[in-house]
Amino acid sequence: MSTKKVTLEEIWPGLETGVTLLITNLNQGFPQNKWMGLYTDVYNYCTTARTPTSARATNKTVTGANFVGEELYNKLKEFLTRHMKGLLKVAESKMDEGLLHYYHTEWSRYTTAMKYINHIFQYLNRHWIKREADDGKKEVYEVYTLSLVIWREHLFSSLRHRLTNGVLSLIEKERNGEQIDSTLVGGVVGGYVALGLNKEKPKENTLEVYKNDFETEFLKATEQYYTAEAVHFINSNTISDYMKKVDTRLSEETKRVRLYLHVSTETELINRCERVLIQKHAETIRGEFRKLLEDDKTEDLTRMYALLSRIPQELTPLQSVFQTHVQHIGEESIQEVSSTAVNDPKLYVETVLKVFKKFNGMVVNAFKNDPNFVSALDKACRKFVNDNAVCKASSNSSSKSPELLARYSDLLLKKSAKTPEEQEMESLLNDVMVIFKYIEDRDVFQTFYSKMLAKRLIQVTSASEDMEGQMIGKLKSTCGFEYVSKLSRMFTDISLSRDLMEQYKEKNSDTGGIDFSVMVLATGSWPLQPPATSFTTPKELQVLEQSFQKFYQGKHNGRKLNWLHNLSKGEVRTRYLTSNKTGYVLQASTYQMGILLLFNQDRNKISAEEIQIETQLSDSMLKTTLLTLIKAQILKSEPEDEEIEKSHVFTLNMTYKNKRAKVNINIAAPQQVKDENDNTHSQVEEDRKLQIQAAIVRIMKMRKKSTHTNLMTEVVSQLQSRFKPKIIMIKKCIDILIEKEYLERVEGQKDMYSYVA
Repeated sequence: MSTKKVTLEEIWPGLETGVTLLITNLNQGFPQNKWMGLYTDVYNYCTTARTPTSARATNKTVTGANFVGEELYNKLKEFLTRHMKGLLKVAESKMDEGLLHYYHTEWSRYTTAMKYINHIFQYLNRHWIKREADDGKKEVYEVYTLSLVIWREHLFSSLRHRLTNGVLSLIEKERNGEQIDSTLVGGVVGGYVALGLNKEKPKENTLEVYKNDFETEFLKATEQYYTAEAVHFINSNTISDYMKKVDTRLSEETKRVRLYLHVSTETELINRCERVLIQKHAETIRGEFRKLLEDDKTEDLTRMYALLSRIPQELTPLQSVFQTHVQHIGEESIQEVSSTAVNDPKLYVETVLKVFKKFNGMVVNAFKNDPNFVSALDKACRKFVNDNAVCKASSNSSSKSPELLARYSDLLLKKSAKTPEEQEMESLLNDVMVIFKYIEDRDVFQTFYSKMLAKRLIQVTSASEDMEGQMIGKLKSTCGFEYVSKLSRMFTDISLSRDLMEQYKEKNSDTGGIDFSVMVLATGSWPLQPPATSFTTPKELQVLEQSFQKFYQGKHNGRKLNWLHNLSKGEVRTRYLTSNKTGYVLQASTYQMGILLLFNQDRNKISAEEIQIETQLSDSMLKTTLLTLIKAQILKSEPEDEEIEKSHVFTLNMTYKNKRAKVNINIAAPQQVKDENDNTHSQVEEDRKLQIQAAIVRIMKMRKKSTHTNLMTEVVSQLQSRFKPKIIMIKKCIDILIEKEYLERVEGQKDMYSYVA
């Protein structure tokens, strides 16, 4: 501590000169030794013990640390106040942008200088000012904070309205497309923020000045500006142009905040803009939605969604419009191809997928995968997939879509010259699953799919077992293990059959030159019907059949083998054609083989009656098989009537020719395919009755009693994952169960059932 008493009168003239120089001419530089001299004067003054005049006058006992610095603090305060009055006098003569430039220049000069001055008075800050603040004395601030308080009270408070109007005028010019000095605006607005001092806690900024003196007026002016602009623009431009304008304006306002406003303004500013530019005109904007959908204006739809999603409730009406539009386009697209697609699964599935992919792309890109639009798309697709022109053209109505989808899957997975590559195949199977998720009657798909899978496995026509496995995996992940359990067991049977054939061939290597193979399949896992006709196996194959039967029964005593000749096939080579000495290989069904091999017995002509006696085929199967051989031009009929009688005589076509060396003549007749499809649908209907009855019994066993309405609701709920049960069928099943005495009607209570234990 200095031993020499330093008075205020000694140091103030030098301090005043230095502070004046810093505030007015800092840009000319300030020597470090002079700066250190001023700092030393403040230090020496503050460390000199004395009794101030005010203390002597009141006879108070004080000590150095409690009072030294008060006079110096007051002197500095008076000096800064005088400086403000000088600045205010000059400012009163300036207007608009000129005032802003003057204010911004002086503010920058003043705040920069006060940071240096604050360091000069650092000892005063650390000791006297800190002690006063700790003792609870209000209105005493560190020097830099004091300078802001004085600026606010003696300069800003007189200019604030003119400053705010000037800033708002510049912002409006910028909104009108004029170039402005954004640095000037940012500097002035930054001053508003800096002046938001908390008198109770000076180091905290409340943004009070910024909020009250600028932001409130700014938001009000913004709302007025855009209200007027929106009305004018929307009346003289298209909605598409208006949306672009709004998009641009919102981006500009966001940029404006980040460029020269306080970050806290952004939320309320954008909210006000959204309310004025979007919410007030939402109905007009939405009115354009249907037309944009019809014209496939994806860019405009994207913009509309982006704007309206800012006001979430404004999107809700669009979802129903979107759903209706998708459903209409789906139904219309299928209507256009219905006459062909009813028998063309590829065309049908591709038509459905085209609609789905178009609008799914719109949901993903334009509507950002909004769950509500995803749901609207799903509802629309479910509606037109299960109820369309193709479905209505079929007697099986809603079951037509799952049937066609199963047939399309069969086309993909069956070996052919056009079998896709593995990567493409996986993509196509994913497409199948897209449609599958919209199908209501999944039991129909399961029945058709399982029958077709069985044929592919039995006839060894699968393009890839890996792909078959992938498809089953996809079905399993969608519907659960039970849905695919039988499908999986088919593959197990095929694998076991291969092992069994290897064992057979090891023990029976002599097969008479015939490549002979058998599949042993478990009855419960395969959707196979027993033959609808008896059949005498050709003598060329009888020995092999008996040999395998003996081998199998030797391994599995007590098991019975049922030969499904209706599903069997083989290859025979022609040796009677002079035009082709090497002969053609004919891929034929076992029934076809049975007929053709009869001509090996040096017989040129055989009547239908003789063929039936030797093959034991039923009338209908005999006619069907003979017709396929005639259509394939292998046999000729005498007479050449379409209706085959037992008296008809058949001969080999000695002039048969074909470009291929291997010819598939095992092709089902259209009527045969139709009959098979009808039988499958009938089977589904019977299975459904049993499933409905089982569901009713399960529910009643648990509930003991139930009203008719509740029972119907629970049955539908339990079965809707497999199919959508018809109300009339549920009622019939209830009556059947009452007849079987599983249920009974409760006397005296209308529409009430009870479970009979």
